[in-house]
Amino acid sequence: MDRLMNTVRPYGWGSRTAIPALLGVKPSGEPQAELWMGAHPGAPSGVNRGHGRLSLDRLIAADPDAELGAATVARFGPALPFLFKVLAAGEPLSVQVHPDLTQARAGYAAEEAAGVPLEARERNYRDANHKPEMLCALEEFTGVCGFRAPLDTAALLEQLGVAGLRPVVEVLRAKPEAEALREALSWALTLDSATVTELVGATRAALLRLAAESTDLAKVVMLRDYAVAADHYPADAGLLSALLLNHVVLRPGDAVYLGAGVPHAYFRGLGVELMANSDNVLRAGLTPKHIDVPELLRVVDFRASNPSAMQPHRVVGHPGEERYPAPTDEFRLSRYRLGAWGSRVLPTDTPQILLCTAGHVSLTDAAGGHLSLAPGESCFVAADSPSIQATSTRGAATIYKATVNL
Repeated sequence: MDRLMNTVRPYGWGSRTAIPALLGVKPSGEPQAELWMGAHPGAPSGVNRGHGRLSLDRLIAADPDAELGAATVARFGPALPFLFKVLAAGEPLSVQVHPDLTQARAGYAAEEAAGVPLEARERNYRDANHKPEMLCALEEFTGVCGFRAPLDTAALLEQLGVAGLRPVVEVLRAKPEAEALREALSWALTLDSATVTELVGATRAALLRLAAESTDLAKVVMLRDYAVAADHYPADAGLLSALLLNHVVLRPGDAVYLGAGVPHAYFRGLGVELMANSDNVLRAGLTPKHIDVPELLRVVDFRASNPSAMQPHRVVGHPGEERYPAPTDEFRLSRYRLGAWGSRVLPTDTPQILLCTAGHVSLTDAAGGHLSLAPGESCFVAADSPSIQATSTRGAATIYKATVNL
């Protein structure tokens, strides 16, 4: 077991209080958006095995079979295939999609061949991997995910009564699903800046009016979330992109899985996020960052969906483990909830990261190793480690476990 020394990414949309509150430290006053746990070269976690700090990616590279296990290395190569985060959204994040593996490999190779610097603003593919991901709420978490059915979006836009939205309403009502969604998103992303500013302002006012008139609490939350996005990005077509997507509210413990090509954005909340070890993002608004419209439209999956929050299920033969199903090999997310002085044995036949999100936990392995975790603290467990006994030491505690899905 190795205690992880993790990096907090200070992106502008981050909450100024949520991650400090989890860690039990005083806020710095700056946004703290993501706490990264893993071996991604962008911000690898650090460990100390008695010889000073060493990055987790270098530790794994020195002996991948011992750290990851032979099965993981055979499937993914000598690198940790997932990245684990605590994500704290104080403001809306960009509307975005992630490529599938074939698209990522081709896009990365093309940009490398073209000599586009890895950190260039216009770079789309920073690695050759795909990025399926799962978000699990620690506190109420809201966002948008997947295209709403075109006729349902047309009905919502008609209720807003904004004249400038009429062309897209007609498209959504008249054309087949995939064609309607593609044309609607293309329309939003190719408007001139003056039209965008005028249209976002009118739409924001209509959203607030409709929210004030509605008695449906879920609808009010949705409309106000969209209006807040307009407040933060008054000259950005991202609001128009987001209006095409399903609004989702996750309660603590709820999760949502996001596959390749599914447009999504997070609005507000605190959660844990688990993904393949990639940083490939194509954006569709609510951001000052680069937007490559042709490449985005090539990657987006133009199918309507009806995402629903998932709950974990108990695992037969693994007492106390609650597992979130994910259709990907790179990662698997599980939760352990321990009552006061509760104890569970955690299997250790795969590489994993354990994160304490509530209470205090004592970890003891069969070889006599010991480690304590407070909220927000995490550790890496190598695949060749002895089994671990996890015990809550100050009332109830919660552990999230990230590992491979082999």
